[in-house]
Amino acid sequence: MQEAMLRALQTWPDHGMPENAPAWLFRVAHNAAIDAIRRDRIGGQKSAELVTALNESAGIGAGDPDVEEQLRDDELRLVFMCCHPAIARDSRVVLSLKIAGGFSVREIARAFLAADEAIAQRLVRARRQVRDQRLTLEMPHGDDLRQRLDSVSETVYFMFNEGYAAHEGEDLIRTDLCFEALRLGHLIATSTIAVPRVHALMALMALQAARLPARTDEAGDLILLEDQDRSRWDQKLIAIGFRHFDRSMAGDEVSEYHVQAAIAAAHVREPLDWPMILDLYEQLFAMNPSPVVALNRAVAIARVRGAAEALASIEPLTLPGYYLLLAVRGHLLLDLGRHAEAIACFNAALECRCSEPERRFLRRKIALGSGG
Repeated sequence: MQEAMLRALQTWPDHGMPENAPAWLFRVAHNAAIDAIRRDRIGGQKSAELVTALNESAGIGAGDPDVEEQLRDDELRLVFMCCHPAIARDSRVVLSLKIAGGFSVREIARAFLAADEAIAQRLVRARRQVRDQRLTLEMPHGDDLRQRLDSVSETVYFMFNEGYAAHEGEDLIRTDLCFEALRLGHLIATSTIAVPRVHALMALMALQAARLPARTDEAGDLILLEDQDRSRWDQKLIAIGFRHFDRSMAGDEVSEYHVQAAIAAAHVREPLDWPMILDLYEQLFAMNPSPVVALNRAVAIARVRGAAEALASIEPLTLPGYYLLLAVRGHLLLDLGRHAEAIACFNAALECRCSEPERRFLRRKIALGSGG
């Protein structure tokens, strides 16, 4: 109940008091209690329960015409409310992650590879828009609901990414966030507003989540893809991923989620077809020529054309404070036998924000480059 009261104090002054305030407080309090239990018990048993739920067709079917009933989830509804089309596009997801997801400004800034101050300003502008334009953050209907789908999907994907590779803290993986994103994505994918790109997003998240059990060892240290024990991958999640991937093929649309899902699917198959993976990254880069996509593409370039060409491809990239750029550069330099430069890159990466398992991984790479 304290959580619900706090949420009310944060949102009601800007968004207005709901028509049935007691019912609103009860729903938010109930949702907070469920979330607390989910976080405490999100281990193997809870994850298995969610996978079972995703596999089953229980609950409201996609043919049910009542979208309101299909999306009857407090957190998901709040995300839809925050993704108001009148709010600037770059602020909708930030507002959703802050209000609905409970992320801190620092966490959101890491997700966007932006400065904390820049994200704080986006939040200020979004709240000012809500106040000045007297926007009512109520649950949208009909076409308005569908207009918000892209921003809602982006919010869910940011949530998943923060869980898949936490940027700070003792743990590399935040399983609770990954499975919460899967749960929200499932709600959208089984509603009547689902479109092929939503199924592509679900395929991407499920295929990546399938690898979670093998991404770290018993000590919590990072295990690279090529060194993972594939027998530990969750076969049920892989099946779910491919089922949604098949559904994403309906229609002519090819979104970034489609290409990313295809890359994730390619990583599941053995042996890895690196030329095909590189081709998919080239397609993704043509759609979104961002530095992060370029960095991931460089890993595939190294596999197909060698470390020298991969290193040349990332030389123009500038990602201040992003440890992965320095880590990949160091790895490529190590492959080229330029050990002193590689160690300098790994040391610089240690100065950036990253999780403790990632720090231990960087120190192992420094020891390898030093011949220790």
